[in-house]
Amino acid sequence: MLRRYSEHVNPPRSKVLCSLAVLVCGGVAFAASSFAADKPPSGPIATVLRNTPVFVQADTGSQKLDTITPGREMVIVDQNGPWLRVFANTDVQQNQAADAPVFGGDAATPPVSGWLQSKGIVSANTPNADNILFGAAAAQEAAASDVHGSKASAQAARLLYARDAQLFSSGPHAGEAAWRAADIRWQLEKADVYSRPSAHEKEAWLRQQIDDSEMKKIIKRFPGTKFADLAAYDMLDNKVCGDWQGSTKCPEKEAEMFQKYVDEHPNSPKAPEALFEAVYRLAAAGDIYAGDNNDKKAAEERDHAKVVATRLEQKYPASDYSARSATLIYQMEQSIPIYGAERN
Repeated sequence: MLRRYSEHVNPPRSKVLCSLAVLVCGGVAFAASSFAADKPPSGPIATVLRNTPVFVQADTGSQKLDTITPGREMVIVDQNGPWLRVFANTDVQQNQAADAPVFGGDAATPPVSGWLQSKGIVSANTPNADNILFGAAAAQEAAASDVHGSKASAQAARLLYARDAQLFSSGPHAGEAAWRAADIRWQLEKADVYSRPSAHEKEAWLRQQIDDSEMKKIIKRFPGTKFADLAAYDMLDNKVCGDWQGSTKCPEKEAEMFQKYVDEHPNSPKAPEALFEAVYRLAAAGDIYAGDNNDKKAAEERDHAKVVATRLEQKYPASDYSARSATLIYQMEQSIPIYGAERN
């Protein structure tokens, strides 16, 4: 999910600090310390489908406090005609810990209090809200995937999926919404991590690790499902090497890792891709051994690549990765370099 646009969105800064505004407007003071000590406000949890301004009073002529962007969490505490009074999480970059629901959670920063117009507000009480939220999230995801897609659309998609999973935890979209929210965040953070010089270090532990807390929650909450399988595959990103630096240790270890993934997740949508990754690494290891004049080990790795490619073809014949693996084996047999060449 989202990999198709992750290359052209601006990667986020790592662990950007949350900085919700504390405002004093027209005699309305928002005291963060006192609010944090109070119980969370009671009322239905909701979100918005579009950028929505928050005002001091139920009047567009009053002081504007902030803007709530799609998917941000808020609690409705009062209503005045077409206006709603809310405590809301506003349009700021949140750090990883603050991505958890604000209300009833352990968030350190309190939300902003104000009034907004009720158009485009969706709560659990909104008719067909589950489909509305999922559809809005999918639309934002599609926009982010466009050639001109933006990080803002990706973040909106992530938060809308998260709200859907939160409000309808037993609904038909719960697993898919939770997974998509987690995966979008993963891909954005991955783009950041891989943009740094440390991404070229050989050992995985020498670069910043992508936060896997949401993936672990997916595995725990949806065991034995495709969502758990997909989460487990994403988490392999933290284990692969950066630059192999001409060493056979990395491709051999990673080939084993990807094969183990398929052994443990045979029905995963990512199983064919995992086997292809193993084939590629074994063929690459053969090239490295050949370059070191170790013909015996080169032949062993290439034979192993053929075995895994056969497994891929037999187990997942309809997958594109099966055909791509056949192409890779052909190139290997024709002595066309695999390691160091542009991947197909």
